[in-house]
Amino acid sequence: MGREVSTIRSGAAASRREVQSDLELYLQEINRTALLTAEEERELGWAILNENCPLSRDRMIRANLRLVVAIAKNYMGRGLPLQDLIEEGNIGLLRAVDGFDPAQGARFSTYASWWIKQAIKRALINATQPVHIPAYMVEFVAKWKEASRALEQELGYPPSLEQLSQKMNLPLRKVRIIRRAVRAFKTPAQEGAGGEGMAGLGELLADSRTVGPDERTLRGDELKILRRLLEAIDEREARILRLRFGLDGQEPLTLKQIAEEVGISRERVRQIVDESLTKLNERFQDDKPSRFFRPEPMRFEAAEADLPRLTPAMRLGDRA
Repeated sequence: MGREVSTIRSGAAASRREVQSDLELYLQEINRTALLTAEEERELGWAILNENCPLSRDRMIRANLRLVVAIAKNYMGRGLPLQDLIEEGNIGLLRAVDGFDPAQGARFSTYASWWIKQAIKRALINATQPVHIPAYMVEFVAKWKEASRALEQELGYPPSLEQLSQKMNLPLRKVRIIRRAVRAFKTPAQEGAGGEGMAGLGELLADSRTVGPDERTLRGDELKILRRLLEAIDEREARILRLRFGLDGQEPLTLKQIAEEVGISRERVRQIVDESLTKLNERFQDDKPSRFFRPEPMRFEAAEADLPRLTPAMRLGDRA
């Protein structure tokens, strides 16, 4: 019996060393990429926004992988190992890269930090929820891991759900389900409510209710005013704003998604949004003379559409 225990402990130690070695190699790899200046961030941001440039997107991602690691370290000891925290934070980074708007004037790291933290906290919340894994799902989990490793080796960063969907030749909906199973397999045994090292659910949820770069509270009165004002502008402008900010109960769309649905360029969608907001502001002064609103949408991408749905964002205050 003692020999068996010793063998198990030796195997566990070897496994930990292997994980640590992989993590060290990853950190060495990402440290080779130079950080970006503010001007470089703006240039890459515009190339991603206007041209959907894959090279610019790749460089923006690689240059900010260290930011994910720095943030992930702050959440160690709460139920997920550092390697998993980094993986979840990278998902937030991918969303931040796709949603970054250089016209707002903020540094990318400021914008991305919020998304990275949200992705990590969401994963920690999921880690506290016991999930039953059907036997047939085990095979899919194995395929997921194989596809994920292959894509990460090819791309140099963790793949998105869309990329995994194509690699595994499965619908995106099924890939999301498999991801939940993968996370369940990774989840360590829980210590029980209030256990040492486990963040309380209230602590994890609190940040989802705070104001982020893509979420501003819009109270009922302002929403009613906005809907009434939309009826007074051009029908196409009103439609684009409704799509952009999810004002009819649907998820907010990205510039690219709206462009495809309406049949115009992404830059033209952006111009219409800005012009329409200016018009609405002029009309809004009659109702709220001292307050200016400028909605800032959640940038929901199909690859992460199963993240918790937040209230469509609206910011009140001075125009940026």
